[in-house]
Amino acid sequence: MRQRPGMYTRTDNPLHILQEVIDNAADEALAGFVQQIKVTMHADGSVSIEDDGRGIPVGLHPEEHAPVVELVFTRLHAGGKFDKKAGGAYAFSGGLHGVGVSVTNALSTRLEVRVWRDGRTHELVFANGDVLEPLRELEPAGRRKTGTRVRVWPDPKYFDSAAIPMAELVHALRSKAVLLNGIKVTLLIEKTGETREWQYQEGLRGYLEEALDDAEKIIPVFEGKQYAADDDESYAPGEGAQWVVIWTVDGPVVRESYVNLISTTAGGTHEAGLRDGLFNAVKSFAELHSLVPKGVKLLPEDVFARASFVLSAKVLDPQFQGQIKERLNSRDAVRLVSGFAKNALDLWLHANVEYGKKLAESAIRQAQARAKSSQKVEKRKSSGVAVLPGKLTDCESSDASRTEVFLVEGDSAGGSAKMGRDKGYQAVLPLRGKVLNSWEVDRDRLFANNEIHDIAVAIGVDPHGPNDSADLSGLRYGRVCILSDADVDGSHIQVLLLTLFFRHFPKLVEAGHVYVARPPLFRVDVPAAGKRPARKVYCLDQGELEAVQDKLRKEGVREASWSISRFKGLGEMSAEQLWDTTMNPDTRRLMPVAYGEPGIAATTQMFDMLMGKGESAQRRVWLEEKGNLAEVDV
Repeated sequence: MRQRPGMYTRTDNPLHILQEVIDNAADEALAGFVQQIKVTMHADGSVSIEDDGRGIPVGLHPEEHAPVVELVFTRLHAGGKFDKKAGGAYAFSGGLHGVGVSVTNALSTRLEVRVWRDGRTHELVFANGDVLEPLRELEPAGRRKTGTRVRVWPDPKYFDSAAIPMAELVHALRSKAVLLNGIKVTLLIEKTGETREWQYQEGLRGYLEEALDDAEKIIPVFEGKQYAADDDESYAPGEGAQWVVIWTVDGPVVRESYVNLISTTAGGTHEAGLRDGLFNAVKSFAELHSLVPKGVKLLPEDVFARASFVLSAKVLDPQFQGQIKERLNSRDAVRLVSGFAKNALDLWLHANVEYGKKLAESAIRQAQARAKSSQKVEKRKSSGVAVLPGKLTDCESSDASRTEVFLVEGDSAGGSAKMGRDKGYQAVLPLRGKVLNSWEVDRDRLFANNEIHDIAVAIGVDPHGPNDSADLSGLRYGRVCILSDADVDGSHIQVLLLTLFFRHFPKLVEAGHVYVARPPLFRVDVPAAGKRPARKVYCLDQGELEAVQDKLRKEGVREASWSISRFKGLGEMSAEQLWDTTMNPDTRRLMPVAYGEPGIAATTQMFDMLMGKGESAQRRVWLEEKGNLAEVDV
């Protein structure tokens, strides 16, 4: 962690390592054991976080023969959050990466832990991640006194700035109070003597109305919550969401989402589920009452454009993107939140028809404004458009901020992609065989190759050099996605296409329009076990497959009861599988293509060595040096 802190935390300031401790206190509150969380900013630059929960266990771990509290702060994957079976410490919790407060300890010059539990007081002190003062018992605590206090001195050498951003800290603490109805959250600043307290009895609704500051509402507040019951066939008991949505006439919109109390600032699949559920409910209501004018097509963003919301989801086994958990990736969360939110809004709209009509009319106005603006763009582009390639399956929209084209390897995969795509904004261009290595091809000879000609005409941008003033106004798709098999041939096609874009369409790369889709290599079919229904888990590579199997063992799923399928290529995937894993914006993994840290010169040098015709000797040396890094499937 100390060698590569950026893999585990945000290195611009120490706030995230403090949030790990705050999140632990919040998990105790979520489990029903905390009434108050107190954060103190000390004058010496340290910060302490105290809760009145059960206190971290201080007994010896049966296998590690060390105090449990010591393992929590020094070992990866030592938390009590992985055990989802009966008797586990937490049914729902924010973190499942197994890093947590270990990173807090690793990146601090000093860390003190005091635990009140079972009428006794214990203290443990770390310095630079190592035990400085072993666990010892202090004076007895009162019988009713329980909880944990962690005091942290962040090490400034690991952060761009040692200062803690107060606005972000206040937001994090206030959001905990919002999500934990009735829990008091206190912030004390020793230097100024200032104390701030948050306690929301009205929870999400009171918070959102306060944030919108009396903005004019289109309809009254829509709020609701629903959680899976014990007999639910699709989800584990307790999984679900609580939401408050306010549609306003004008002004800024406020959008905040949380998973098991963790703030997901970059959104994710739970937000996609809320958007999907609200859209489907409004669309079906508008169609039932014949409100949609002829020629107008409602899209999710039309319903969502003026929506402010606070969403708090509970997911049994959340999968986050990145260690700082800013985005939820769990695929099931889309269906979970979408289903519950749609049913609730359906009932509400049909019980309040007048409000339903107002909301539908607002969405229709947004759709008409969007259609009008896209027509203006079309007029500017209408003269001199080249004839599109015959094998391009185009999309309906011409709004480049929404559209995307998939350059797909082979006709069979192209067929699945065409059936699985969303034809509203996704286009598919199948490529036959391997594209020409264009690294040393002159620009005026490029169009002699049919595949490159079709790519250039489809995306609407002419080939250009790095110093040319390229015209991107004709760009037809905001995202150009390379979609190839997850094997050696697929990787070769990726490299050939990346060579083409880097050499002859560099402005597309610089502007962030080129992406690589990452289809999974494995599918794991897991039978129903305990609380969890049967499910399918997709794995990107062998490493992910092993991690998923380890997690299944920890969940108590019987060894070898699951089956593993390996996709030989995209053509083997059904249209539904390809959509779910690789094309659906809510659940896919799309990797943006950008220049590496050394810059364009180093990238050009690497491409020269890899793709140059006269560089075989250099390639041989490079392969001999780096060959042991290749992962080979046996």
